Amino acid sequence: MHSAREFFCTIDLARFGADKKSAFRKELDAATEALRRALPKDNWGLARKLMNIFLRDALYTTYLCEHFGLKVAEKFLEIPLDSITSKHLRKRAGRGVLPAWKGVKHLNSEASEKYQKFAGEHAENRGIARVHLDTYWWSERTS
Repeated sequence: MHSAREFFCTIDLARFGADKKSAFRKELDAATEALRRALPKDNWGLARKLMNIFLRDALYTTYLCEHFGLKVAEKFLEIPLDSITSKHLRKRAGRGVLPAWKGVKHLNSEASEKYQKFAGEHAENRGIARVHLDTYWWSERTS
């Protein structure tokens, strides 16, 4: 997706090295909105998923993480939501706890917040940050 790649070339990752949840969330929401506008189709869910993947990859890249101070914001990063991660979360939450998954293109900020809140609680019980949950689930499958 050319428009997303172009957008990410303009991002200052230092904006996300926040040690306060409110400051991080403000930057994430603003960047999501800017990316949403840059995409060919107006899609908040896709923009948020792409932002979360981009930030997770930056966190996992030692050089970027250190240079931009992303480690302090690790606990605020979100799990990228898609059909696979939503299925894992809904399975762990139980019937009716999380909104039905209609696809990333139908995801809005309210539903995302519910998924992220549950993901945070589930991850905390496992002693990890929610951004790592899908990586954790993949490692469970290969163990």
